[in-house]
Amino acid sequence: MEESLLVLDSIRLNFSESGLFFLNITLALIMFGVALDLKSENFKRVLLQPKAVVVGVVSQFILMPAMTFLLILLIKPSSSVAMGMILVAACPGGNISNFFSSLAKGNVELSVTLTGIADLAALVMTPLNFAFWAGLYSATSSMVVPIEIDFWEMMQTMMLLLALPITVGMIFSWKFPLLTKKVIKPIKIISIIIFLGYIVGALSLNFEYFLRYIHLIALIVFIHNALAILTGYFMGRIFKLGERNTKTIAIETGIQNSGLGLVLIFKSGFI
Repeated sequence: MEESLLVLDSIRLNFSESGLFFLNITLALIMFGVALDLKSENFKRVLLQPKAVVVGVVSQFILMPAMTFLLILLIKPSSSVAMGMILVAACPGGNISNFFSSLAKGNVELSVTLTGIADLAALVMTPLNFAFWAGLYSATSSMVVPIEIDFWEMMQTMMLLLALPITVGMIFSWKFPLLTKKVIKPIKIISIIIFLGYIVGALSLNFEYFLRYIHLIALIVFIHNALAILTGYFMGRIFKLGERNTKTIAIETGIQNSGLGLVLIFKSGFI
């Protein structure tokens, strides 16, 4: 078992920046579908009652990395898996969290707001959290590579994957309310199919690794994601944010920005 875990450190997945481009296109289409349900007055309510936003940001950038570190101390994974867990925990909530908040009947306006704020906070918090927690763990301290998030690149990503599809979707819903009612359900179904198709495509490129090593990492991934979701959920409960907001913060904490993580991996030379 120990030897198998060490083998994980030498694996190089079949994933490229072109794969990241298709991921971004997929997310933009999904965000357009999410935007058809959004209302501007709900955004105002979120901003006028910011407690849920503050709790969500603290859950993502303070509690989640700390809980991940405790989990690593407990299960002692291979160094590369530990690095991956810390990097994932350091990333902000991803756009796909908005989609899942919609499916779960959460507060989607809160989800979108948290995604935007978290993406901006990530410029400082993601490199800081990664350096601090990876440097604190003895098995990964010697492997720590400084990471930096390009400000303009982040702004471009936020514009293309968040601001633009959200704006276009909300304008479409406002201008064509009757048509929106007819197409919103099919668009959500198509979004799910597109997302699942992307996952299947990415999995097929690494299917050999999946079959060979899934038994080593599946439980770790499950526990890590469950820990993230429970962290967000209990934060919402502790601060009495209501069921919709609590579900949203749980999802935002549990679903990180995989696209940002991949960019950092490519730039830092991890793969």
